[in-house]
Amino acid sequence: MPYTPDFADPEPGRAELDLLAGPVLIEFGAPWCGHCQSAQPLLAEALAAYPALPHIKIEDGPGRPLGRSFRVKLWPTLIMLKNGSELGRLVRPAASRDIAALLAQG
Repeated sequence: MPYTPDFADPEPGRAELDLLAGPVLIEFGAPWCGHCQSAQPLLAEALAAYPALPHIKIEDGPGRPLGRSFRVKLWPTLIMLKNGSELGRLVRPAASRDIAALLAQG
């Protein structure tokens, strides 16, 4: 499952994410967020080297508890999970190499 441009619908729950086996990249953001839009080509470029890595894009905002459970404060926030444990995160990535470094942790 390579880069996905669409937000997950329905949104997974925290328990579901915690039970995922292996590495997975979670992306929190909003469709109207300029920082999120700017990061999309960077994500696509970095994820091209990881075609088997699941990428789950989650819409965040007021009243959405999933982002709060991960302590997300700015968008986009990328969180690398492995077997439900956070390996690392990146907030507002500025270069695909920064995203690639995060992905390499998985």
